[in-house]
Amino acid sequence: LAPPPATFERRVLRSAAGHHYLRVRLELPDGGARPNAAQLKQLVVAALRELHGEVGAALPVDVLTYEEKTLSAILRVVSSGFVKLWSALTLLGFYQNRRCAFRVLQFTCKSWRQS
Repeated sequence: LAPPPATFERRVLRSAAGHHYLRVRLELPDGGARPNAAQLKQLVVAALRELHGEVGAALPVDVLTYEEKTLSAILRVVSSGFVKLWSALTLLGFYQNRRCAFRVLQFTCKSWRQS
């Protein structure tokens, strides 16, 4: 007798939160020109477009805070786009033809309060 066929059940847990927040730092090892807040936002959208096409570029991502001195920012994205944003930032490798890397320092589904 053949064993009974295996059955699988897929469960997807979704966060009740509407947004996720990422604390990120852009690393530019050669110390060239640093992007301002608008350029950082363009870089994030370009990373999303490169990996996920126009659907990725259309994700609502906000730069809530940006410190140009440290190249650190807090980004807000709708929860459904969280994985797309993180993957796009991780795979980004260049800014203005220079090597770069985004480091995700922290993430949460609750807003950070600035001190």
